[in-house]
Amino acid sequence: MPSALPDGEPVPADGALPASALAGAAGRPLGFYLHVPYCATRCGYCDFNTYTATELRGTGGVLASRDNYAETLTDEVRLARKVLGDDPREVRTVFVGGGTPTLLAAGDLVRMLDAIREEFGLAADAEVTTEANPESVDPAYLATLRAGGFNRISFGMQSARQHVLRVLDRTHTPGRPEACVAEARAAGFEHVNLDLIYGTPGESDDDWRASLDAALGAGPDHVSAYALIVEEGTQLARRIRRGEVPMTDDDVHADRYLIAEETLSAAGFAWYEVSNWATSEAARCLHNELYWRGADWWGAGPGAHSHVGGVRWWNVKHPGAYAAALAAGRSPGAGREVLSQEDRRVERILLELRLEEGVPLSLLHERGLAAARRALADGLLRQGEYERGRAALTLRGRLLADAVVRDLVD
Repeated sequence: MPSALPDGEPVPADGALPASALAGAAGRPLGFYLHVPYCATRCGYCDFNTYTATELRGTGGVLASRDNYAETLTDEVRLARKVLGDDPREVRTVFVGGGTPTLLAAGDLVRMLDAIREEFGLAADAEVTTEANPESVDPAYLATLRAGGFNRISFGMQSARQHVLRVLDRTHTPGRPEACVAEARAAGFEHVNLDLIYGTPGESDDDWRASLDAALGAGPDHVSAYALIVEEGTQLARRIRRGEVPMTDDDVHADRYLIAEETLSAAGFAWYEVSNWATSEAARCLHNELYWRGADWWGAGPGAHSHVGGVRWWNVKHPGAYAAALAAGRSPGAGREVLSQEDRRVERILLELRLEEGVPLSLLHERGLAAARRALADGLLRQGEYERGRAALTLRGRLLADAVVRDLVD
């Protein structure tokens, strides 16, 4: 089931932000994340804020319905316009995630995008992405999205091996994600991503190589590859605890990551964030870069998180409660926190170290600088970048990124 929300102070009923959050806003990029919380089935590894029809039955009534979700979400876009006031920024990126956004009609996704266009305006070169389940789109659906302004799409492939997909409880058939890439290209999508997961119980090195080869053969310009994290409370965690499937250890994850780096690099992809590779700078996911660089984004939808000018807040999780708040003219925010300068410094290190260019050494305190010197000596940071005043990970450092960052934030 979905994980719990963090604690925080109450969000004002009108969603108003402190004046400090809006100061200097014109100089920062602005993005929108639109959360669609519906799935046809729940994957065994998933703890995202998503709901199947069975899970929603009797808990939200008509307010939780997929049929009127686009209208409900546009109410929050209008709320965002009121909260941000005369903020002059056009929206630089839009990312529709879930859940399975493509369970909604294509026209509903376009209407959600239209609300942002009408209230804020889209930058001329705006990146507009939706996630998609390979089984929930067809050429006509993709053509509607493209005509409506979407120019990037991300398909959840996960694996090319049926037995791996079965462990993950994924419902698509091998080969369908690759076909989707061709359909998206035919519809005119400029950028296409495939999401992969490695380290699934029962997956072999050869299985992982086959998945990478299948993904590359499809012709995307972006690949995301994530280590499987077994979250408490998920069906997969319960299966591992019962001994039905084995737990994959960290050494296997490291080996799979090295295989990904070798295979993707040989195919002309370059890493720009620990789990993301692209064929060019233009193919990178600009929306995710907003997150990694601490820019501003408004997250609309149940459980969505937002950040504007050092204020972070999050919405109520249940679709029924979310819709009820908006219908009553209230912010759906469940809690928020105002980040201190130290909070923001630490978050910059945590996030920017994952990027290819790394993080400025000037952000580090004395103990962090000492840790950086040790990491450099241990081959975890790149010498040339260090000499230019940045802490940037080597390939070995990427394998140990979590440990490196823990030392640097001291």
